[in-house]
Amino acid sequence: MIMFDRPITPTRLESIPTPSATSGPAMPPLDLSGPPVSFYEFWPMSLFYGPVFLYVLWLMARYRGINLPTLANPSFPGGGFYGESKSAILDLAVRSAPQWVAPFIAVDRPERPADVAGETRAALRRLADAGLCLPVVAKPDLGCRGAGVRLVRTEAELAAYLHGFPAGARLVLQRFADFEGEAGIFYVRKPGTARGRILSLTLKYFPRVAGDGRATLRELILRDPRAGKVPHLYLPRHAARLDDIVPAGEAVRLSFSGSHSKGSIFRDGTHLVSEAMQARFDAIARAIPEFYFGRFDVRFPSFEALQRGEGFVILEINGAGAEMTHVWDRRTKLLAAWRDIMRQYRLLFEIGRLNRDRGHRGQSLAAFWRQYRRENALTAAYPLTQ
Repeated sequence: MIMFDRPITPTRLESIPTPSATSGPAMPPLDLSGPPVSFYEFWPMSLFYGPVFLYVLWLMARYRGINLPTLANPSFPGGGFYGESKSAILDLAVRSAPQWVAPFIAVDRPERPADVAGETRAALRRLADAGLCLPVVAKPDLGCRGAGVRLVRTEAELAAYLHGFPAGARLVLQRFADFEGEAGIFYVRKPGTARGRILSLTLKYFPRVAGDGRATLRELILRDPRAGKVPHLYLPRHAARLDDIVPAGEAVRLSFSGSHSKGSIFRDGTHLVSEAMQARFDAIARAIPEFYFGRFDVRFPSFEALQRGEGFVILEINGAGAEMTHVWDRRTKLLAAWRDIMRQYRLLFEIGRLNRDRGHRGQSLAAFWRQYRRENALTAAYPLTQ
């Protein structure tokens, strides 16, 4: 069993928490002691995942199946391993546990768009029919690592998002959960067992810089201890105001998407998982047919309530392609990160093999390759992540 015993020691706060009326702050204090990033945190994917890929090849031989990951969740498209539809998985979750899922609609762009204004009006009507209104979070139906995620506040912003979205592709418009607290909760249950477990809890913080009335936003980003090491994550999305002087006391949020690769700060919170959280997410997961492996991305106004298994909303459920994202905590050592990711893949192959033995059949390699190519092509064309 993986043990996570590193304490969170409060120092200065980089996030500005949203207080709850009854349950304290949205998030535990953000520990900024130690290095701002780990030495491998922003390595190229091919470099970090190289040893993991070799281990996966060994797992394919050991468990006698190349496509076993696509069997991990038989009810998800392709097991949720790659190129899966967010809306299809959310639809499944809504049917099983509707009170926990942020409401949404799926919108298909025409193959040959000609009237963005008409598309925008139609999307607004559909939102109203679903009991939703602006602001909403717009995101691609196919995509990972926060690609193309933006907060849409106005009709003009919705029109701009639709205009910049690939023709013939599907997007999701989801109710904006206006909470500061966000976390990734990684869950596993082996088929045939009564209960599953939360193996990883990642706390997500949204970096900000504070104005002093003298420095421009560009200067504030570049001189920040963490943001200055990865300015390429923040400068493009704030291009319109980089040369503006930020008034004294004004805090500028640098990222909206709760994705590490898009600039959010991840901290390992696994030692804060409570039995009530275990019970709640196990109950939700078991209510979803044939769901055994994945990550719940949730938002909440109070971390204490989350620990009680209350007061949260599910934004996404990631399947077999999900990751224990606590490894991107800057205190996690490289060998420990590789160990945990490899253990994750071993569990993934074990579950896939058990489901194959139960009679399920995985996605064909040809179908996987088509989905892989389509998602990669679309990701390059998505609007800039906020």
